[in-house]
Amino acid sequence: MIGAGVVGISVAWLLQNQGHGVTLLDPALADGDGSTALRSGSAAALGLLMAHVYRRSSGRGWRLRQQSLALWQTWRQELSCRGRTIPWRPGLLQLARSGEELAAQARLVEERQRRGLALQLLSHKQLQQLQPAVPTGALGGLLSAADGQIDPLAAMAALLADGRESGLRTLAEAVERLERQPADGSDGRWRLRLAGGTAMTCDWVVICAGLTSPALLEPLGHHRPQSPVLGQALELELPTDAADPSGWPGSLSWDGFNLVPRPGRRLWLGATLEPGAASGAAEALQRLRDLHGEAPGWLRRAQVVDHWQGLRARPEGRPAPLLEQLEPGLLLASGHYRNGVLLAPASAAWIAVQINS
Repeated sequence: MIGAGVVGISVAWLLQNQGHGVTLLDPALADGDGSTALRSGSAAALGLLMAHVYRRSSGRGWRLRQQSLALWQTWRQELSCRGRTIPWRPGLLQLARSGEELAAQARLVEERQRRGLALQLLSHKQLQQLQPAVPTGALGGLLSAADGQIDPLAAMAALLADGRESGLRTLAEAVERLERQPADGSDGRWRLRLAGGTAMTCDWVVICAGLTSPALLEPLGHHRPQSPVLGQALELELPTDAADPSGWPGSLSWDGFNLVPRPGRRLWLGATLEPGAASGAAEALQRLRDLHGEAPGWLRRAQVVDHWQGLRARPEGRPAPLLEQLEPGLLLASGHYRNGVLLAPASAAWIAVQINS
């Protein structure tokens, strides 16, 4: 396994629990508890699980989202039985700022109800009753009680610790190149040349290395370019006169911004920026801070206690995510773009099917 982000850790954990001998490689695993890898792998991720509110109703994207939502709940229960907790905040409220968005939400509710999925429309009057106040331009909203949010860092830490307890080997090494064994690939085995000068041989290589994945694949003749997309996030402490956002019916999604209630009267605020270059990040951060000028007063007065950002991998010319068996023993699970946390379990399940079949 190459790459200890949320997808890589999920794949490694699932395979290890299925009885495979797994080694997870990532230089960010250099510290003993893996905290560096957790932060780097989840940079700018808030852990929103948008499955039932997904606008499409068929295709691979729809199937992966529904599978992942169910698997996250199964994994949470399994880990809980072993004394490990992944915090879950139920509910997701998508706010609409135009009549066109409201109409689209109404159509989605009708379609989902035919599938037996419970979505609910909230009127402008109902939104006005929420405390603290939601963004000023919201005309209505779409509420999914089944969707929600998990803490990405807590999820990765639980999976990593549980995997290690089950025998998962972790190695703080970068992989410099992959070599077929033998050179013509007839034996289906792989040799990994590591940055420290050593090498290891294995039957399967799973690449979950995000933006560094293309450099490993190009020498093998596999062209899978991915572009960086910058995401930024803030942790805010609310003013004392503001209501606790845990009273909202779920996390909020508004015009590309996500607001996630946190314990202790705190809030995560995050967004994905286009394009991904770090230049202009300061201006984008200000737009995030005031929600394009529509932040309610309590949010403007909130105090910033943490700020982080990270680059997400978006495939070029192919739909996200990249889930492919490139040749015997070589699997790719990368380019998850904005949905690495959401799609990690389904990606892991797909990898497991390829290896076990």
